[in-house]
Amino acid sequence: MALTSPHVPALTFAPELLLRAQNVKVAFFDVDGVLTDGGLYFGEYPPGDTRATLQDSFTTGGETLKRFNTLDGHGLKLLQRAGITPAVITGRDSAVLRSRLHALGVSHTHFGTEDKRPAAELTLKELGLDWSQAAFMGDDWPDLPVMRRVALSGAPPNAHVEVRAAAHHVTQARGGDGAVREFCDLLMVASGRYAALLQEYTR
Repeated sequence: MALTSPHVPALTFAPELLLRAQNVKVAFFDVDGVLTDGGLYFGEYPPGDTRATLQDSFTTGGETLKRFNTLDGHGLKLLQRAGITPAVITGRDSAVLRSRLHALGVSHTHFGTEDKRPAAELTLKELGLDWSQAAFMGDDWPDLPVMRRVALSGAPPNAHVEVRAAAHHVTQARGGDGAVREFCDLLMVASGRYAALLQEYTR
């Protein structure tokens, strides 16, 4: 009986990106505009109802909804299997976001945090890591203080121009449409685990 030949990965990245990413052990992600498309939708409320001022991605009848991409979710799971810890730092907070991250096994989280550098430093301390072992993906100015310190920074093409200019890698996919998966793939390739993980699905 003939043995099935190993599947050769089709995905490649520039050598300089892989060199930057090879020692990364923790990857930080923003949420709105990165794990989501960044859109804000507000449902109707009765006149004078103060709930209409809630800063949520989608509200209807007081319930918060967000749209996530399954490619991104699987990427975060694979990242953990590759020995890289995913972490989230976001200026917003909602029950649905917490539920989604819990389902994905993302336990290092900071919600309602506009000043993201101290949050990242806290996680690095908890993990016994430093900036040279960290990556970050963001899309707007509050993300810049962290992006400028990590070994590898990424941004989706829908990010603000200053953030794209600061990023080492701008993904082809937009935020909420697979950008996080692309960044995870880059980190997995750099870690040397991508091919082995892929092979598990192509036997």
